Amino acid sequence: MKKRNWYGLLSILFLTVSLGAQAGQTAEDLYRHGQYAQALSAYEKQIKDYPNNPFLYYNIGNCYFKMGSTGLAVANYYRAFQLNPRDTDIRHNLELALAASGESLVPAGMPVSLHKAVFGLSLTELQGLLHLVLWAFCLLAGLWLLTRKAGKITLVAGVLLLAVAGWFFVRYSWQSEPLAVVATPQAELRSGPGENFPASATITQGHLVQIVDQKGPWQQVVLRSEGIKGWMENSSLEHI
Repeated sequence: MKKRNWYGLLSILFLTVSLGAQAGQTAEDLYRHGQYAQALSAYEKQIKDYPNNPFLYYNIGNCYFKMGSTGLAVANYYRAFQLNPRDTDIRHNLELALAASGESLVPAGMPVSLHKAVFGLSLTELQGLLHLVLWAFCLLAGLWLLTRKAGKITLVAGVLLLAVAGWFFVRYSWQSEPLAVVATPQAELRSGPGENFPASATITQGHLVQIVDQKGPWQQVVLRSEGIKGWMENSSLEHI
């Protein structure tokens, strides 16, 4: 009887230690061991507490990419890119996932160096820079009005203010576009908002679309890479 009790206690202890070891595995450990679905679940729990962490979105994108869900990988890489556009790993993986879908991060005809310059700061950082330059210009303008001195510096600050304001306007316009990614393996692009309308094209996952209208469960979209316009079911899209 005593032996059985000892065996039972040892079994419970072994089970407790095993469960504790599994619970102690970090998302990074799970990812390194190829347990992408479990790592994804862990990262998605973390993102609820840290919704503005670009590296969590990056890691989620990595999990989806490894699992073959290119569309969801693109969506999460894009979210990470918007929060931290300077990070080379985030940019590289986003470009890689978009290229797998026949897309490009840099618009056609735009030099890559110019695109990197435009996205040299996040929108939040750019907004902070705009406020800083605005305050500097106001102080210099006030000084010039009172003393009639520092006129050239005030003029330079005014030009800098206009440049930063234009930069911010361009970035805000681009980032406020209602974008989505085709998340299902294939999605039908139809001529109207319903299955009774004929399909004009079949779009594979990972393509970026701009939302222009909505009717019920249907979204009117423009395919960014080709400029084709049509309607898709909302369930086929992952909004960014």
